[in-house]
Amino acid sequence: MRRVGIEAINAYCGLAWVDVAELLCARGLDASRLPNLMMERRSVSLPCEDVVTYAVNAAQPVIAALSPAQRGRVELLLVATESGIDFSKAVSSWVHDLLGLSRRCRVLEVKQACYAGTGALQLAAAAVAASPVRGALALVVTADVPVAKVGTYHEPAQAPGGVAVLVSDQPAVASLDHGANGLHSFHVMDAYRPEPDLDIVDTDLSLMTYLECLQGSFADYARKVVGADFVTTFDLLVMHTPFPGMVKGAHRMLLHRLGKAGDVDVEADFAVRAEPSIQYARQVGNPYSGSVLLALASAITHAPVAPAQRIGVFSYGSGCGSEFYSMVITPQARKRVSAMGIDDALRARHRVDPASYDALCAQHLPFGTHTASIDMASCEPLLNARSAPLLLFTGVAGYHRQYEWWGGQDD
Repeated sequence: MRRVGIEAINAYCGLAWVDVAELLCARGLDASRLPNLMMERRSVSLPCEDVVTYAVNAAQPVIAALSPAQRGRVELLLVATESGIDFSKAVSSWVHDLLGLSRRCRVLEVKQACYAGTGALQLAAAAVAASPVRGALALVVTADVPVAKVGTYHEPAQAPGGVAVLVSDQPAVASLDHGANGLHSFHVMDAYRPEPDLDIVDTDLSLMTYLECLQGSFADYARKVVGADFVTTFDLLVMHTPFPGMVKGAHRMLLHRLGKAGDVDVEADFAVRAEPSIQYARQVGNPYSGSVLLALASAITHAPVAPAQRIGVFSYGSGCGSEFYSMVITPQARKRVSAMGIDDALRARHRVDPASYDALCAQHLPFGTHTASIDMASCEPLLNARSAPLLLFTGVAGYHRQYEWWGGQDD
């Protein structure tokens, strides 16, 4: 079995943000919950941004770094999302076209709530490993634009974003541990969306299901990987991050349930092994299908990287599906991920106050719009927060979605 893993990873988290404390205050919510959220900022989607632009803007720098010959070796494109814009046509179809990928490519969309990013990554890795072509590539892109219910405690945490992962047999960032994955999935109605703009979340059930899946998937991992230990096997931990405080609580819970809490300083262990993974989430929120991959990029970027450093990854999606798996990051991983400029892009975003945030949200075109144009005047003042090229959503004509590159596109 050839070595397969991540060759490149990038994230696009939009052009604007709102202060979480200000948003709580504006909604009349209890600000004492802020320490539990462990969030500072939440990304805000502009009217000229949609699920396609988040996907393409995350993936474009990854694809632009490839030679024409390498682009032609992308055999598989998987887009993981729960923010579909058509009941039949996949988001991946637009992404494939706008990225200029070869027609010799399998193009699919994946939906399994927030687990979809990991599911797509594992499918992509299997496809690359099985390909008869050495140097075959697969592109996994996650993209979501959550429709947060105004005035709830979910609103500050749910946020738009896209993450792109290039999978290859030359994994310059991280190699997946072949066969080292534990699974725990079952049917549960903890969160679902029966209408395009209606999210129903049973908060307590979702919390308990998340914790059960963490314990269950790690138990399955330990059953398959002889000698695996939650404390000693992994140098870093990455978990699905509904909000950063959830990761801290889950880490503490599992240490106690495994009988490890007496062996380690729980706070110190979290700070060293898990806290690097939540740095982006503190500034962005939860981008659904991309949550755990954004956490992975955060961990690689913000933790010291040493040779053969193993990361334990827990991915969860409501409904539910979960997986605990592992990978080994390379000595050059931090340099390669940092070079994508994720931190710089987050710092360059434009701050909006809660009133402006509400005004921007009100301008988003609803699902199923036949014909309409985006008021680009409301977006233009914020576009300078990001250097070109940048894909923008400009409107719909006869259900045909329209996109333009702002500032041009690299060839």
